[in-house]
Amino acid sequence: MIVLGAGFGGLWAARTLAPFNVDVLLVDQNNYHTFAPLLYQVAASEVGPEEIAYPIRSIFRRFQNVEFELGTVKEVDLERKLVKTNNRTVQYDYLIQGTGSVVDYFGIPGAREHALPMKTLEESIAIRNHILSRFERAVHERDRNRREIILTFVIIGGGPTGVEFAGALIELIHGALVKDFKTVNMHDVHVILVEALPHLITSFPNRLQNYALKRLQKMGVEVRLSSPVAQITSDSVHLRDGEVIHSETVIWAAGVRGNPAVRPTGLFSSNRADFVSVKSTLQIEGYPEAYVVGDLAQFEENGHRLPMIAPVAIQQGTHAARNIILQILGKQPENFKYRDRGYMVTLGRNSGVAYLLGHSFTGFAAWVIWLGVHLYNLIGFRNRLFVLTDWAWDYLLYERTARLITSI
Repeated sequence: MIVLGAGFGGLWAARTLAPFNVDVLLVDQNNYHTFAPLLYQVAASEVGPEEIAYPIRSIFRRFQNVEFELGTVKEVDLERKLVKTNNRTVQYDYLIQGTGSVVDYFGIPGAREHALPMKTLEESIAIRNHILSRFERAVHERDRNRREIILTFVIIGGGPTGVEFAGALIELIHGALVKDFKTVNMHDVHVILVEALPHLITSFPNRLQNYALKRLQKMGVEVRLSSPVAQITSDSVHLRDGEVIHSETVIWAAGVRGNPAVRPTGLFSSNRADFVSVKSTLQIEGYPEAYVVGDLAQFEENGHRLPMIAPVAIQQGTHAARNIILQILGKQPENFKYRDRGYMVTLGRNSGVAYLLGHSFTGFAAWVIWLGVHLYNLIGFRNRLFVLTDWAWDYLLYERTARLITSI
């Protein structure tokens, strides 16, 4: 059987299948798994990129039945049960497609050309390089207005990624960078979070939304709510209400869509987001041996599409793998039911919001919960140790260890 994608859905599917007497081929364009919830911390110099990535081959080295292929999927032929990569064409008995999502710019003029996405490890490193380079450039800029444009950072999207990055960035600036760049007037620095809807982190209860807003504002983040973006240029962000924010740095954290790189004919939903509709068992209609999981799957519960978050992908990947084992044993695959254990975001040091099992947490308690959950879910003891060390160093000394401008 073939598993496409080594994100949360694909990786957990392969890990679930590995102990069984089945042959598994896992295909991904990278030879590592990225712990995507911490990409924003790479961009904000909190952790190094190698600390949230883990070699795929190391994960499966003790399983002789799991083969990994570093490659790009070119075609999926469901009729003939074939997957074509840039290396070869392979036939499968069962397929799990978890190729994830890509950035969605919602057709906003200039967004693709001028905004910096934060979807991959390479993109997060590019953002880190860009932010640090702005400060290096500001050191030599004598014109106050020009310097203020250089040091204005606009984050588009008030979901969990945008909110967490805004908090991490403002702390980087007022923590380590204020000491590194003694000649830069930090009053010229602006971190602006732009959200099209009236509230931040809209999936959270109202009380937690309001807490997050007040906390970010107290930290120094300028928040624009109900402010859809009309256009982005090389040095400005134009909002629909007529406001123009002059900035050379626009971070895109506003939305994603299903990965359209591999398009089995007729399978993608008619909506523009390129999701694949699946049955309640996660199987593709008419193709009982083919499953789609994670961000790519169009799966609804109670009339709403499940959020594109790691817990959903993990549970779907695991469920699809178990259904395949049931099919091999001659049993019927079971319907998928998402177990929503809650969600959380961090808002800088000592603060966060969390909604777990029907209970709301704010401040230090939510922050500790967030730390524990993310450390637990990181793959590899070394990664956990190094991330914990970086967090402790930052917490105790207000220092960021990964303030490096490097090649990607």
